[in-house]
Amino acid sequence: MWKAWLMAVCLASAGPIHAQEAPTIDVPTIAAASDLKFALDEVLALYTVQTGRRARVTYGSSGNFQAQIRQGAPFDLFLSADEAFVFQLADAGLTRDRGALYATGRIVLFAPRGSPLVPDDALADLGRALQDGRVVKFAIANPEHAPYGLAAREALTAKGLWSAIYPKLVLGENVSQAAQFALSGSAQGGIFALSLALSPAFAEAGRHVVIPESLHRPLRQRMVLTRRAGMAAAALYDYLQQPVARAVLKRYGFALPGE
Repeated sequence: MWKAWLMAVCLASAGPIHAQEAPTIDVPTIAAASDLKFALDEVLALYTVQTGRRARVTYGSSGNFQAQIRQGAPFDLFLSADEAFVFQLADAGLTRDRGALYATGRIVLFAPRGSPLVPDDALADLGRALQDGRVVKFAIANPEHAPYGLAAREALTAKGLWSAIYPKLVLGENVSQAAQFALSGSAQGGIFALSLALSPAFAEAGRHVVIPESLHRPLRQRMVLTRRAGMAAAALYDYLQQPVARAVLKRYGFALPGE
């Protein structure tokens, strides 16, 4: 059996993987919160260069992924934007353990170029813009299943803006979609992940300010191996906790455990 596994690893290291060349189990499948899009793509590229191994990743909302894994979705590794979803899966016996905290996220108030909204960390101009009509549409992720959408709702509520902004909301299925709504100009602004705002596409297309942590609960992001995970998934799980991966996450604005 070990010879077969070794052969599969060698094939995975040799180049592009096709279905007939190696068992699917040797290419881990990842369900990742969409705030990780740019950072995790970069980490996985480094992982392939350094190890010759690959992974398949799907981005979306953590709440939706939690429900899909409960229903048997074939994911080996789950990177959630809210550790509560990991704990729920662990309590249901669907994971190896209770996982590892890999980052804490932050949210930003973003205004695309040309928007009449002026971002500030007190959300003061947003409040004025809601009164004087400068804001017609405002984007956040759906707070019912997207942790960054929930954090946005908490921040807006803390500033007394939720009831006024609610009729103007454009809800993204996940935080990445909400960010795209704000970037496209279909909304005058939005609240989404700092990790997305720091990517070149967003940094060059608008202005953002980090919203104080005191306005929302911490976005404690946890990852976990599911029960179906094999050796390749476990190796990737370990890699994501190493300095090279942590350095990328830090560059995208994540706070790291232990720092």
